[in-house]
Amino acid sequence: MAELWLWPLALGVLGAVIGSFIATLVIRWPQGRSVMAGRSHCDQCDAVLGPRDLIPLLSAALARGGCRHCAAPIDPRHWQIELAALAIGVIAGFAVTGPVGMAGAVFGWLLLALAALDITEFWLPDRLTITLALAGLASSLLGVDPPIIDRFIGGAAGFGALWLIGTVYKRLRGREGLGGGDPKLLGAIGLWLGWQMLPAVLLLASLTGLAIALTTWLMGRGGRLDDRMPFGALLAIAAYPAWLFLLGYQA
Repeated sequence: MAELWLWPLALGVLGAVIGSFIATLVIRWPQGRSVMAGRSHCDQCDAVLGPRDLIPLLSAALARGGCRHCAAPIDPRHWQIELAALAIGVIAGFAVTGPVGMAGAVFGWLLLALAALDITEFWLPDRLTITLALAGLASSLLGVDPPIIDRFIGGAAGFGALWLIGTVYKRLRGREGLGGGDPKLLGAIGLWLGWQMLPAVLLLASLTGLAIALTTWLMGRGGRLDDRMPFGALLAIAAYPAWLFLLGYQA
């Protein structure tokens, strides 16, 4: 019984800490600012932050969403990403205990970083996508499904399918229809889930995109068929439920 709560609690706390790093990465990396070097500091006044300022979620809540030194509003992406990372850890811990649960949490946290960057910057960095792909291959060493051959097929099929769609669209329409990072991301997801789950990921991502577009139109915010949409973020959002489903199917 204790183990039932131990893993969700541990991965949730770890997720909040990792979420703090992911938020910093999402905010600073596109600006060309250092993520790793130096001490943490306020994005507005550059004041060095102490331990009391760096407790995920709690510090921002106690400071009422503002910097303790200059009172400037803290970027809401900090607490939003920290909360999402905490939730990913808790869900992974409840889904399965042990190293497999830890691997699933890592999968979710990497997807979160990529989704956040795609939503805010329309950017899927190759270094993060490659990290996701390598982590997928490493997770196969835990001896869980899908088999390694299915993962390799998934990686090739995921990349190849979206690359082909993007190439054909550009030939027919004379402009880009998919970002260059989307095929790489689906390929990396395929290395985690295998080829069998890719149609479900694509379907869920597409339906989510359609629901967002329809909601935007119904709310009177405009929206056209050729508006940009972070499809990589939709793939990332769809991939984590697919991993959970895969676990349930194996059970």
